[in-house]
Amino acid sequence: MLCAAIVVAAGRGSRAGGPVPKQYHIIDGVPVLRLALAALAAHPDIGVIQVVIHPEDDSLYRSAVAGLEKLRPPVAGGADRQASVRAGLAALADDRPDIVLVHDAARPYLSQALISRAIAAGERYGAAIPGLPVTDTVKCVDSQGRVTASPERAGLRAVQTPQAFRYDALRAAHDAALVAGREGLTDDAAVMEYAGHPVTVFEGEAQNVKLTHPADLDRAAGAPSPRLDDVRMGTGFDVHAFGPGDHVMLGGIAIPFGQGLDGHSDADVGLHALTDALLGALCEGDIGAHFPPSDPQWKGARSDQFLAFAADRVRARGGRIGHLDLTLICEAPKVGPHRDAMRARIAQITGVGVDRISVKATTTERLGFTGRREGIAAMASATIRLPEETPE
Repeated sequence: MLCAAIVVAAGRGSRAGGPVPKQYHIIDGVPVLRLALAALAAHPDIGVIQVVIHPEDDSLYRSAVAGLEKLRPPVAGGADRQASVRAGLAALADDRPDIVLVHDAARPYLSQALISRAIAAGERYGAAIPGLPVTDTVKCVDSQGRVTASPERAGLRAVQTPQAFRYDALRAAHDAALVAGREGLTDDAAVMEYAGHPVTVFEGEAQNVKLTHPADLDRAAGAPSPRLDDVRMGTGFDVHAFGPGDHVMLGGIAIPFGQGLDGHSDADVGLHALTDALLGALCEGDIGAHFPPSDPQWKGARSDQFLAFAADRVRARGGRIGHLDLTLICEAPKVGPHRDAMRARIAQITGVGVDRISVKATTTERLGFTGRREGIAAMASATIRLPEETPE
């Protein structure tokens, strides 16, 4: 079974205000869209992700998603949500997934458990949506604001995304609505209902809020941390030999030097060690498992995308990076003059405050291969906090 995800990110987000659409607002150093995509990309059952964007947002989009896996090239959205989802469905025609999840970019806090429930419900029912019981009393009113009905709360649900459907059925339903001129349907469940398909509600999540108004973004930016009681530490080590070149990449910074570093990627030993430290803390293998040197697509690749990937894996599991510590081992080049630039760059890549990034350097007193100036080594440690898992 192939499961794909469509993420709708073409809106202008005018109600949220600000200089950029809400999906590109920054929360804890990370764009809202990236948080949502990282969660989907981290799920093992999601094979491919199709993002639908506004044509004017191409540069914002590319900056927000750099280094993320499973993303197909973005497609342009339409005049409304229906048209945007229809564009995403058409873009997936070559993949033709069995199940497709449709998710709003402005919901960045979906959990791995919610994604699993969505996929399972989509497989079982063919059309399924997450929802929460309504706790407020709801009134129906007319154009004058007069109450016309008071529906029973027991039968009401506040609906969320990701919504899960059989791909062929959802695409046919959208096509039917287009031919009939049926517009203004606010979610894909409504499209399926219009086409005569039954839709089932499964358990949503209170944390899976949609960021709509300025106050929502303010609350998200200043929200108290959830309980992250699972504290872990991982370590990483890497080494690269000197080779021909006129600079070395260290800690994400290009340092002029009389030699380069040999490697399949840009051979940044510092970022490689930090990546392995984060992956080790997550118990998710090492850099070679995710970016194998046998794969030609990583030839000459920038190592910042490897580190960004590892940081995204932490966030996708609901966690946070507490501290990153990097030690570079070499006789030359001198690290001290570039230390602050490295810290700032690592902070930028990981979305972690620079006050939580340490970069140090040492020599081996001219002993060993680093002492003979044959290469550079790096050691790193990473401390992360994850939600404590509870039994079902």
